[in-house]
Amino acid sequence: MKKIAIQGIPGSFHDIAAHEYFAGEELQLVCCNTFEALFRTMRAEDDVLGLMAIENTIAGSLLHNYELLRESGMTIIGEHKLHIEHSLLCLPEDDPAHLTEVNSHPVALAQCRNYLERHPALKVVETDDTAGAAEMIARQRLHGHAAICHAGAAPLYGMKVVDHAIEDNKHNFTRFLVLCDPWSADRLRDVHATNKSSIVFTLPHEEGSLSQVLSIFSFYKINLSKIQSLPIIGREWQYLFYVDVCYSDYIRYRQSIDAVRPLTRELKILGEYRGN
Repeated sequence: MKKIAIQGIPGSFHDIAAHEYFAGEELQLVCCNTFEALFRTMRAEDDVLGLMAIENTIAGSLLHNYELLRESGMTIIGEHKLHIEHSLLCLPEDDPAHLTEVNSHPVALAQCRNYLERHPALKVVETDDTAGAAEMIARQRLHGHAAICHAGAAPLYGMKVVDHAIEDNKHNFTRFLVLCDPWSADRLRDVHATNKSSIVFTLPHEEGSLSQVLSIFSFYKINLSKIQSLPIIGREWQYLFYVDVCYSDYIRYRQSIDAVRPLTRELKILGEYRGN
């Protein structure tokens, strides 16, 4: 049985992503209220894996999670892309026509803005978690309240689905990272079977420093699938660059890292894994 730390509760999108990524395996979820708590759990128990959202095709990157990952020392060993579908849930005995309030995470509410505008009678109230909103309504028997979350939360909390697929954009995906203690990484994945890596580095505050790095990756035929810069607090106009690279030849990829390293400061490989 695998122990997986997630942010959220059963029925949340992190739960759905974990069961899709580890399909067919028996899982024990360790549910955490925050991403900070997720990393604390992993540090306390080295046999616990983590699954954490890192970016969404609509909302963009979860910038704070990049920092938490870098500071944690954990290693990325996999990724999973989940199609995000939102549903409206309420208590089974409630009449949907008489609903007065809708509860959910602010990102989920924002992704269902058009649906909510068509239902102006619903008072919108933000909560910390999508599935958590459904659990709260069920536990407190909040008649007239609805939750926006994954439809999979309905049977878990004795709710009924009022409307399926209420999100504005049907091309809505969230990318999750699978994390582990670095000492366990080689046991859990074969680096020579990987095709993607996430790295972070800083650069000298000099003209052309980033273009030199990009030129080396280009020379080695390494594709950059994402580049994200974050300011370094306390260092004016200096940035951390988080970069995802894709490769077909592991040895050639490592040669490119060796060639890039002298041009950077504090280069760190956050993980090598099989991309999808």
